[in-house]
Amino acid sequence: MKRYGQVIKVRPEKEAYYRDLHANAWPEVLDMIKECNIKNYTIFLRDGYLFSYYEYTGDNYEADMAKMAADPTTQKWWDECKPCQQPLDTIVEGEWWADMEEVFRLD
Repeated sequence: MKRYGQVIKVRPEKEAYYRDLHANAWPEVLDMIKECNIKNYTIFLRDGYLFSYYEYTGDNYEADMAKMAADPTTQKWWDECKPCQQPLDTIVEGEWWADMEEVFRLD
């Protein structure tokens, strides 16, 4: 299992809509997340920043992420979410959510 932490900003004028989207997440999107071996997925919000945490339990992360990205329902979900988000200025090419470095863990 590998843990992932990511961060992105939420646009202030879209925060209420973003909250509503996730309070009523589409079942097909949730099923695809699970099919792609993501567990314990959580998004936190503070001062305009969204922090996501999840655990990947599969053995081919790139293939699972490609499967998710190819899913038409997930694409529609992202089309709803992306206008609510503002990537950090420091993202690297190909990122939307900025990957974070794990610097401490207590199991």
